[in-house]
Amino acid sequence: MNTLYNKHILLGITGSIAAYKSAELTRRLKELGAEVRVAMTAAATEFITPLTLQALSGRPVHTNLLDASAEAAMGHIELARWADMILIAPASADFLARLRMGRADDLLSAICLASNSPVAVAPAMNQGMWANQATRENVATLQDRGIHFMGPEQGSQACGETGPGRMMEPEQIIQASSRLFSSGALCGKQLVITAGPTREAIDPVRYISNRSSGKMGFSIAQAAVAAGARVTLVSGPSTLETPAQVTRIDVESASQMHQAVMDSMPDCDIFIATAAVADYRPGLQAVNKIKKQQDEMQINLVKTPDILAAVANLPAPPFTVGFAAETENLLEYARLKLQHKKLDLVVANQVGADKGFDQDNNELDILWQQGQCHLGLDSKTTLARKLITIIAERMNAIDTTENTGLKTR
Repeated sequence: MNTLYNKHILLGITGSIAAYKSAELTRRLKELGAEVRVAMTAAATEFITPLTLQALSGRPVHTNLLDASAEAAMGHIELARWADMILIAPASADFLARLRMGRADDLLSAICLASNSPVAVAPAMNQGMWANQATRENVATLQDRGIHFMGPEQGSQACGETGPGRMMEPEQIIQASSRLFSSGALCGKQLVITAGPTREAIDPVRYISNRSSGKMGFSIAQAAVAAGARVTLVSGPSTLETPAQVTRIDVESASQMHQAVMDSMPDCDIFIATAAVADYRPGLQAVNKIKKQQDEMQINLVKTPDILAAVANLPAPPFTVGFAAETENLLEYARLKLQHKKLDLVVANQVGADKGFDQDNNELDILWQQGQCHLGLDSKTTLARKLITIIAERMNAIDTTENTGLKTR
């Protein structure tokens, strides 16, 4: 399973002769469908040129902490938010020491300090440096903080010595990176996810719709696959690329989405309704394009099927997750939706004023009958992984209480 597809990988390169391997690592990450941006320390540029990495990644290489071309001149914050994972390969002894101290006076260390995403390092140094007590203490501290170590390997080194300190080969780093995105938390589960907007036709040319891009739903589908689930994605009109190993059903209207979802219910274990489904549709659709004649025109609207309520009220409903996109009273309205529609979980997010719809970043409040939690501003792909983890935990909690004769759902 390719769990690196469409992931945002920030590749950090530090001052080591092993930096030449970073070119092959960049190429392989791109082949697997990852988006790669490269940040280099000043020492790294002495071993391999930024131009080489730019050609392989297809993006400008970042080397300066203070970047006037970055958003608000804070390139480290922009890159920290963008990254789903920070991979430092090679990671020199000096950089490990800086990372342990929490230094932020160069671009790469500042990115690591500002990011909430997983950080992995592939050490590369002389065997004596790796064995030194200072390095051992640095490694132990970083591991305690959750930094993932990939290697180093044993073998001959550029200095002519032999021992531990060689950077892992690019293919080994690829495999280790893939495992970081594969949790297995939903192994064997069948998910149905809705995403994107719906379009309700007024005439053959015009329709009623909304600003949803589908990014959140597509990210959740991708995260669910990485967690081991089988995923059916019912999508309204969207130009987004289908995540790998996801079965996609394209629909346009709310009634079409309702039909596709209900047809998918017999084998469904989890239903996640991220789609922004139109609440109303025109009562009559004109056969031909309506001509502009009168100063005013009225369109009678009728309710569309409530897909979320229909699933939650099935005789044996799946674990049902709804989304509440609100412009005001976010938590109050979300809690009401959770209760009135008999949901297992509701995910609330603020929309409007450049929030929520058609954005790469978001923040979420997740509510269930016995509690809630907040996920701060982050990329939608990172939020999707965190949400999938919470869904798996809540399902396990329900299974546990049901097995003991209690039911908190």
